[in-house]
Amino acid sequence: MTILLSTLNARYTHASLGLRYLLANMGPLQEQTKIQEFVIGAKTTDLVERILAHAPRIVGFGVYIWNVEETTRLVAMLKRVAPHLTIILGGPEVSHETGEQEIVKLADYVVTGWGDVTFPKLCREILDGPKPIMKVHAGVQPPMEDIALPYSLYSEEDIAHRTLYVEASRGCPFKCEFCLSSLDKTAWPFPLDTFLAEMETMYQKGARLFKFVDRTFNLNVKTSLRIMQFFLDKIEAAPNDPVYAHFELVPDHLPEALKETIAKFPAGALQFEIGIQSFNPEVQGLVSRRQNNEKAAENIRWLTQHSTAHLHVDLIAGLPGEDVASFARGFDHLVSLGAEEIQFGILKRLRGTPIIRHTQEFDMVYDPYPPYTVLATNKIDFATMQRLVRFARYWDLVANSGRFANTIPVLLGETPFDNFMAFSDWIYAHTDATHRIALDRLAKLVAQWLQVRGMDAGEAAALLASDYAGKVDAPARPVKQPADAPKAVAPARQVRHLAA
Repeated sequence: MTILLSTLNARYTHASLGLRYLLANMGPLQEQTKIQEFVIGAKTTDLVERILAHAPRIVGFGVYIWNVEETTRLVAMLKRVAPHLTIILGGPEVSHETGEQEIVKLADYVVTGWGDVTFPKLCREILDGPKPIMKVHAGVQPPMEDIALPYSLYSEEDIAHRTLYVEASRGCPFKCEFCLSSLDKTAWPFPLDTFLAEMETMYQKGARLFKFVDRTFNLNVKTSLRIMQFFLDKIEAAPNDPVYAHFELVPDHLPEALKETIAKFPAGALQFEIGIQSFNPEVQGLVSRRQNNEKAAENIRWLTQHSTAHLHVDLIAGLPGEDVASFARGFDHLVSLGAEEIQFGILKRLRGTPIIRHTQEFDMVYDPYPPYTVLATNKIDFATMQRLVRFARYWDLVANSGRFANTIPVLLGETPFDNFMAFSDWIYAHTDATHRIALDRLAKLVAQWLQVRGMDAGEAAALLASDYAGKVDAPARPVKQPADAPKAVAPARQVRHLAA
């Protein structure tokens, strides 16, 4: 084995699509190349030992915002104990602003952007000469039909235990300045027949959970319909062998043909991730986000009322020009639309994104360390931003988790943002913690808060009892399933929302 492809995933269940693309496109070097994935949080010396056990000549690392600090330590140690190793970096974190990064200084080479063609070419030059002089190599974007698809490289263990990431296209035509995809000129589709043939092979090997990473899945409706029909055909042919598919939707583009197809999916088979980010037109204009807010809200409402799709809708706090009152209005509006999950995120200044142009005008202050979260703006001071960070964490624990389905409407009342912010401030004052709060303790805290707000102790206990069965993995409202009911393949959180 000559070349090792590696990365530190956020968790074991994540399987690196990027590494598998590289391996699939290594050509004659594929037989000399191997993938070895790790998980963040591991001891650096253990990772070094496991890498060197393969005695590679070249190690390529996929570098992302969540793993760059640990990967930097890993590269530094490798270069100390095995200076003969050639280390190549790639991935979004090192594709921009490379000159100021410690990890880039430590490594031998960097491939920015697309690596499918450029990484194998660089490896051949390192191994066979002439050795490249330049450190940074801009990735060449080949025709989509020339890229070998990686899905045969998902192993039986991957299929059985991990999320399988797939993409029918790359890129994005939109220019939202907080997103790296804003640098793309358009979206580029893979040949659809070839892609669906790969999905068929994965299905026949046992794959049942597919997570599409396309930024604009529903942009080309004809393509969307064919892909969704692929999954519908599997469900109709084997209703007791469920399939689960996750797609990212453009919120204001849901034509009737797509609605008709979505409505055919049974419960537990479909999840949509929908980026709203802000309902404030002025803020949207500042960050170059084109969105018909009225149409987006109408489509979300339709999905909640006329489909069984699980909805995961995104909002971002800390965007330039948006204060807490504006964000609160957007949050309350989104709550009223009925999505199962609202992903409340805090703005991050990803390397290379145009959001940096607003830094001076709006006094945007960012954490200098990953994930480069905004700490304050001229509309939101640091202390208030910290309250929003805690709000987001508690919201995920209580509302998004699906464990308090009956309690959440009571807790939120008529002014969801204000009421949950009050709860967030109170729970932090009583716990001084946002992580490692056991579920039984969390349930007691929620009941205690309801009493602080005037609810009778018995009534609060009864309300929590209707949600919480005393077990960490229990659904919010357990339902008895028939003995011959199909086994759920959806993630546990979505199953809890379904049960509720």
